[in-house]
Amino acid sequence: MSNLEHWQSAKLPDTRTLEGRFIRLEKLDAARHADGLWQALEGPGADPKLWDYLAVGPFTERGAFDDYLAGLHTSTDPWFYAVVDQETGALDGFLSLMSIVPAQGRIEIGHVTFGASMQRTPKSTEAVYLLAKESFALGNRRLEWKCNADNARSMRAAERFGFRFEGIFRQHMVVKGKNRNTAWFSILDSEWPTLEKAFKAWLAVDNFRDGQQINTLEHFRSS
Repeated sequence: MSNLEHWQSAKLPDTRTLEGRFIRLEKLDAARHADGLWQALEGPGADPKLWDYLAVGPFTERGAFDDYLAGLHTSTDPWFYAVVDQETGALDGFLSLMSIVPAQGRIEIGHVTFGASMQRTPKSTEAVYLLAKESFALGNRRLEWKCNADNARSMRAAERFGFRFEGIFRQHMVVKGKNRNTAWFSILDSEWPTLEKAFKAWLAVDNFRDGQQINTLEHFRSS
């Protein structure tokens, strides 16, 4: 059994902007980010499957969407970030740190709501990397990822990012009138240095040619 006699509680997330190469994560501000997020998530070319496994949406009326963002703005757990393209300043989506338990050093990445403009691009990987990096910089021992076990896209993403599958919580929730079995994944602080090295190598300038990756994230984890 590990000796945690000198364990110190983790810190809470704050309003600092998290800067990356492709994107930055700004503390979500309903007034400042609403127009861009509406366009990214419900505008022309929006992903028709985006809201399938989320607890809310889709939104057909802007007023309801703005009310939803207002709730995200004031929330402290989950703690929401808007994803902003570094080059264009366009909004691409949002995600959060949640289930924040500083005394136990436990935190989760959740509410991942990425518009079509950032899906299957380096921006989505960098957004998760920035929040994972921040989570461990705050002193957390454990970073979690949970999703509907039927959500194949989220399950694949968790594994690609290096989260370790821990099991299924059967009949865990009822969401939009349907049963949800929840898949649990985690990264531990002892695992993060190796994963962070792989993220950095994957996101590096020399791993891309004409906007396409040369080597996969899995490649860098195994090399």
